[in-house]
Amino acid sequence: MPQTLEADQEQVRSDNVTRILAAAERLFRHYGYAKTTVADIAKDLGMSPANIYRFFASKVEIHQALCARMLNESLELAKACADLPLSAEERLRRYSLGHYQYTVETMLDAEKVHEMVIVAIERDWHVVDEHIDQLQAIVRGIIADGMTRGEFAAGDAELATRCFGAATSALHHPQLVAQCIGKANRASAAELTEFAIQALKA
Repeated sequence: MPQTLEADQEQVRSDNVTRILAAAERLFRHYGYAKTTVADIAKDLGMSPANIYRFFASKVEIHQALCARMLNESLELAKACADLPLSAEERLRRYSLGHYQYTVETMLDAEKVHEMVIVAIERDWHVVDEHIDQLQAIVRGIIADGMTRGEFAAGDAELATRCFGAATSALHHPQLVAQCIGKANRASAAELTEFAIQALKA
């Protein structure tokens, strides 16, 4: 019985956290992160600010939870590409273009969302940096596999991964994507990806 009660309480907590994050994301997208308060989120949910604080210590913590969810989705996308039964070249292509599309659709679909991302980059860069390390580990696995198969030139997979990441950073860094998207004097996502892949073959 105590275990059942504990499970029920955990489910209630999980449901409340989900509701709070959904409301916060909706308001951040509509009004912007800076203009949204915990009181606004509480009002939207029909609860008191004190109830929000039972689950999150501050608006910063709510924002961090939302960003963590975005980063996890990005990581799962990369893992899915790496696990495809395709050549290393095609997996790398799908990773690069898929991650670019995810950045455009999820992080840049509105000015207010872009504000959320900028806040995360400026305040929680260590978290973003750890995420980049995780992505690079996945890419390194694909590149190393490509080297083993003879698709890519033999060499240092770690160095090749860092260079591939640097060469395609304009496709994956939200601020760079925002500055470059749709510009006639910039290489397209497909062109830049192909350039980086061809460099691995040289």
